[in-house]
Amino acid sequence: MSLQYDVAMAEAIHVHVNGEMKQLPPGTSVRTLLDHLGLNPGRVAIEYNLEILPKTKWDETWVAAGDRLEIVQFVGGG
Repeated sequence: MSLQYDVAMAEAIHVHVNGEMKQLPPGTSVRTLLDHLGLNPGRVAIEYNLEILPKTKWDETWVAAGDRLEIVQFVGGG
C-alpha cells in the first residue's frame, strides 16, 4: 500500500451502498465509486439519498459520510 492510500483510508468516510456499510476515501465521486465496485456505468441506475441521481451528475456528485446509495444493475437475458 502507498502512503497516500493509507492516509486516505485513515480519514475514510462511511457510506451505505445497497444496505452495506462501505469505507471510502474522502473526495470519492459517485462515478469513482462505480469504478471501485467494478460496475459497468452503462448498466446501472442510482438512488442517492432517496433521489434518483441522473447519470449526468455522477462525475460531479461527491459521496459524503452517512450518504445512502442504492445501485441497481440491469441484467439482460431471455
